[in-house]
Amino acid sequence: MSDKSIIGLSRLMALQQAVDSIANNVANQGTVGFKAERLNFREYLSAERERPDEDWPARRNSLVDIRSFTDFSSGPVSATGHPLNAAVAGDGFFVVQTRAGERYTRNGAFQVDQAGRLVTNGGDPVLTASGPLTLSPQDQAPSISADGSIVASGKVVGRLRVVRFADPRGLSPEGGNLFRATRPPEEVAVGAVRLVPGNLEKANVSAVMEMSRLMEVSNAYKLTAAVVMKDDNNELGRLAGTE
Repeated sequence: MSDKSIIGLSRLMALQQAVDSIANNVANQGTVGFKAERLNFREYLSAERERPDEDWPARRNSLVDIRSFTDFSSGPVSATGHPLNAAVAGDGFFVVQTRAGERYTRNGAFQVDQAGRLVTNGGDPVLTASGPLTLSPQDQAPSISADGSIVASGKVVGRLRVVRFADPRGLSPEGGNLFRATRPPEEVAVGAVRLVPGNLEKANVSAVMEMSRLMEVSNAYKLTAAVVMKDDNNELGRLAGTE
């Protein structure tokens, strides 16, 4: 296989990953608090080291390095009217207790389970400043306030824990709209929390933009595939002695 084919195949693999990323973004455009995945492509040259002859000049192949990252820009806010729904205004994440440890999310769709615990839609406890919150039967009509306070029966029973990260690139998506952190978060002080009660943050995915990206990637894939196929067919003809 020629250098051109190797380079072309490397680019085809990168473009296929781009298609998968776009498809995942589109599939989650209705997921509350979802953050789109983006890709960076970087071409580089690497010396071929398989030739045993020291006097033979080394060839260099151009390959494509693919790096994915999460777009943490805010999505649009949509009113739900639910008293236990809240969207974070600006940067910040709610903290969730999972079996694997603390995880972070922008999805503020909370509820009270049968045990009286404040949980996510997935059943994971939502952490307050003092840990998980369990409401008593006397705590009626719980709601979330703009400062993160949880009010029930006219009194404050807890305050949502909201954190920030100096570099959100250290967050890794884990599914279920949760993120794992490689470094400890910064606690947001009481009074500095800005929530939008009765609202949820929608996905930061634009269907129009994603479809435009898909068309660009698809066209690039077709052009690259045509070049690779033409190059391989010519090489086979030379090996067969027909060219």
